Parts: sequence; C-alpha cells; structure tokens
Amino acid sequence: MVQSFKKGSKNSRMAFLFNLLGKNKKIIKDDVLSGLTVALALIPESVAFAFVAGVSPILSLQTAVMIGFVAAIFTGRPGMISSSTAAISVVFASLIAQHGLEYLFATVVLMGIIQIGIGVLGLGKYARIIPYSVMLGFLNGLSIVMFLAQWAQFKVDKVIMVNGVEVVEKVWMPFADMAIMLFFVILTMAIIHFVPKFTKAVPSSLVAIITMTIIAVLLGRSGYHLRNVQDFAGMELKGGLPGFHIPQVRISIDMLRIVFPYAMIGALVGLTEAVLTLRVIDEMTDTRGKTNKECIAQGIANTINGFFGGMGGDAMIGQSIINVKSGGRTRLSGLVASVGLLIFMMFGSSFINVIPLAGLVGVMFMVVVGTFEWQSLKYGGKVPKQDILVIVVVTLVTIFSDLATAVIIGVVLSALVFAWEKGKVI
Repeated sequence: MVQSFKKGSKNSRMAFLFNLLGKNKKIIKDDVLSGLTVALALIPESVAFAFVAGVSPILSLQTAVMIGFVAAIFTGRPGMISSSTAAISVVFASLIAQHGLEYLFATVVLMGIIQIGIGVLGLGKYARIIPYSVMLGFLNGLSIVMFLAQWAQFKVDKVIMVNGVEVVEKVWMPFADMAIMLFFVILTMAIIHFVPKFTKAVPSSLVAIITMTIIAVLLGRSGYHLRNVQDFAGMELKGGLPGFHIPQVRISIDMLRIVFPYAMIGALVGLTEAVLTLRVIDEMTDTRGKTNKECIAQGIANTINGFFGGMGGDAMIGQSIINVKSGGRTRLSGLVASVGLLIFMMFGSSFINVIPLAGLVGVMFMVVVGTFEWQSLKYGGKVPKQDILVIVVVTLVTIFSDLATAVIIGVVLSALVFAWEKGKVI
C-alpha cells in the first residue's frame, strides 16, 4: 500500500506539473501574440504623437520602446501598456517649441523623479478618489485638444517680406491640396472603422497606414506627391537603439523655473491617465492593481527615458485594452510589445519615411473619436446637473489651460458640490 501511495503521489505530482506547464504555455503564447499585436498598433500612433509634440517620429518611437520596456518590468498592473502618448505630447509641445529638445529631456527626468516621489510617499492611492465626472471631462478635453492640434498639418511654410526681411509663416495649403488631403484623411478613417468588421487579426490602424503608404507611393510615381514623414522631419529618418544622453542644460534657478511647471503638469497628467487605465483594466480582469507601485514604475520609466533622449509618456488606455482583449495578462506582453516595436524601428525605418501625413492625421482623428466620451452628451436630464457642470468645466479648462489644472479644479469643484448638497440636507 505504501508503494502504491508513493507511486500515486508521484503520478499526481507529474500530472500537476504537466498541467502547470500546459497552462504556462498558453499564457506565454497569449502574451507573445498580444504583445506583437500591440507593437504593430503602436507604430502609427507613436509616429502621429510626434507631430503633436513637434519632434522626430523616431524619437517618439524610441520613447515608446524605452518607456514600454521599463514600465512593464516594474508595473503594478500587469497587462498595461505604456508608451509615448497624446496627453504628454500636448503638455510638452509648447516647451519644445520655445526651448528645444535639451530642455525637454531635462523636464522628462524631473517628471519621472516627481512620479517616483508620489509613489514612494503613497500618494498614488488618492488618485482613485477622482470622481467619474472629472474623468469624463478630462477625456473629452484631451480629445478636443488633440483634434485641434491636427489642423497644423494642413498648413505649409510661406516666405513673406516684412520690412525687407524674409519671414517664414504658416499658411493654409492651397484649396486643391487641402481637398485631396482631406479625402485621404477620410479614407484612412473609413479603413480604420470598417476593417474590424471583417477581421481583428491585424490592427486596423496599421492596415490603414500600409494602404495609404502604398497609395502615396503609386501617386508619387504618377507625378503627384503627398506630404510624408520625411517632408515633416526635413531629412531621412534612420532608426536605431536609443543611446545614453545627459541633457545639455545648465542647472540654475532660471532653468528650474522653466522646467518645473511642465514637469509637474506632465507628472500629474501621466499619473492621472495611468490610474484611469489601471482602473479600466481592473474592471476588465476583475483584479486589483497596485496604484503606488504603478506610480513608481511610471516614474522610473520616465527618468530613464529622459537620460536616453525621450519625450516622456505614460500608460495608454486604448493599447492596454487591445492587449487585455488579445489575451495579454502578464508583464511578458508589455516586454514583447516593446521589443517587437524596437525590431521594426531598426529594420523598417525606410517604411516610416514614406508614410503620408494624411494617414497619420486620420489615425489621430480616430484616436480623438475613441477618446471622447460620447455618452456624456446624452446625460442631460439623466444625471445631476452638478455632475454635468463638473464635466463641462473640466473639459473647458483642459482646452484653454492644461490637463493637470483641469483635474485639480474638477476634484475641488466636485468636493464643493458634495459639501453643498450635504449642507442642504443638514
């Protein structure tokens, strides 16, 4: 009997190990496939975010690789995808335009340090008390800001004489060129909208970009040239591994006065979007992520990214949802997405050069459509007027000021409304 028991125990242990191995094989397969899907979906959006910020598309792609890889290692919410994002691009656009890339890199480092501090002090958990109405206003305002930013791509440089001096100013492109570009923007949006109805095996945004690039190449051979990424950058883009780079800025009080406001706003905006993403993934997977650990992960990723010449980033709601729906559940999916994007960037940069601007604008317009919370327009009479007021105020402040200020004002306004309602009851 003892030998039989020992034999049975051994057999049961072997069966358990085989079951565990089979389960892990499925997890690994799902994570690898979902990571590759996300890597393909990141390409057009990362390039498009570069245009919002006014930086080289390769810089945005390198940022996506670095932030995605580091954040996946330290994340408090396995399955989340981090990258260069529209929100951070919007925040840093004016800094880049006024002070250049070196100030950007210094700001990203400081932003990461602030995020690490917030996580270490345990302040990240308080982000969970942000009311849903504030989140709606934040998303609506962000989508409108992204929408308005795209119209800069419909302008061209024109040299004019001012007091005998040549000055370059931005003017709307000729009507015929404008009509053609709008047509291809709409065509891109249509492809992104309809492709998922036929297949979800390949990201629809990637299908749209490939289709538009083929059309642009064929038009170029026939004599008509669509503006492309290489035109925007003013040179041929060559991909490669990001290199270590210490920001070339002189540390002083004046420098900190410039950098600190952007770093603080970027840190708060990045963590707001990260926590929002974490909450969405929690609901989808019926699990609970670690908010403070995620704040530290975002901070480490941005700090390292700043020392490798990156533009900063945070968690991406859309790509994280794609990852989870595709089966990604562990850190492996985020790591595969970053490595896959790096491989494509190193060996496919020639493809990036000929992507037409119309295709990227179309992708961003679809990001706008997906970010805007359309159901908030149907809330009239169905939710308290106070919540509608908060949504409108946060949206307007986001458009005319900045994202972090909008969230702070929204939280304060929500607290005042709550106190007022309780006061009336008393």
